Amino acid sequence: MRIKRTIPHTGMARHTRLLAIATGLVAAGALAVPAASAHDGVTTFSASQLEQASDAVLDADVAGTAWGIDPKTKRVVVTADSTVSKAEIAELKAAAGSNADALKIERTPGKFQKYISGGDPIYASSWRCSLGFNVRNSAGAYYFLTAGHCTDGATTWWANSAKTTVLGTTSGSSFPTNDYGIVRYTNDSITKSGTVGSQDITRAADPTVGQSVTRRGSTTGTHSGRVTALNQTVNYGGGDVVYGMIKTTVCAEPGDSGGPLYSGTTALGLTSGGSGNCSSGGTTFFQPVTEALRAYGVSVY
Repeated sequence: MRIKRTIPHTGMARHTRLLAIATGLVAAGALAVPAASAHDGVTTFSASQLEQASDAVLDADVAGTAWGIDPKTKRVVVTADSTVSKAEIAELKAAAGSNADALKIERTPGKFQKYISGGDPIYASSWRCSLGFNVRNSAGAYYFLTAGHCTDGATTWWANSAKTTVLGTTSGSSFPTNDYGIVRYTNDSITKSGTVGSQDITRAADPTVGQSVTRRGSTTGTHSGRVTALNQTVNYGGGDVVYGMIKTTVCAEPGDSGGPLYSGTTALGLTSGGSGNCSSGGTTFFQPVTEALRAYGVSVY
């Protein structure tokens, strides 16, 4: 989920690209095998049909939806937040056409939005986010990662709301499509710890479905949950579509954006957005950190 900023954010370019996630499906038969066939009342769909159904959801452009192909059930699982109407669900199915049965619709409370608000601990000119992971390049220069929707439009970052302690300047930003950004430290007096709170981070990896994970953010602190899906596409509305996200049961709230997702000493992701809150729970999406590390040629330590 991602939470809309509470301050105006204009003049930003919005570009999306299609990332089709497909799984192989083996069909057997003596004669020509139809693309979809019924076995014990259950219809199976080919990889091509699943791609087409996923593309149809993207083309329908319904804000408040997230989706991905479930390799176990061979369905496109669409998670719809509370703002998505029955008419819009019908629109998704209509867009899928003959592949409508390939869609499995699941509801989640709350509204998908980018997690960002005014506060602490890392401040841009008009909003607050959370620092993800401190990183460095092969030359020994220090940076930190955060969400791309945080760095989008931001130049200077401060450590306090009074903006008297500069941290550094944005040196890279990717949003939408991705949701990661990088800030280079310009303040040599700042301690650049390789930890998340008291937890030392020594490596980065991609998570697995079912894995227990922890998230830390400047609004809600530390919370845990589990990974429920990978390679999720999330439509936050207004052209803000991101791909390849990690879906979890960990709660988050505005201002937690950019904060770290980890498991033990392993860095996993950066908080993107979601629905719900840390009182009632919700669904939260994370940008895989390995992609950001590769993009900027940096590593955790």
